[in-house]
Amino acid sequence: MWYFAWLLGLPVAAMFAVVNAMWLEMQQDRLLTEDESSPGRG
Repeated sequence: MWYFAWLLGLPVAAMFAVVNAMWLEMQQDRLLTEDESSPGRG
C-alpha cells in the first residue's frame, strides 16, 4: 500500500513547488513595481 502514499504525495509535492515558484515571482514583481512607482525614495 506504499504506492498510495507516492501516488498522492508526488502530485502534492509538485503542486507545492509550482505554487511556491508562482508566489516568489509575484513577490519579485511586487517589489519591482513598488520601486518603479516611488522614484523619490532613494
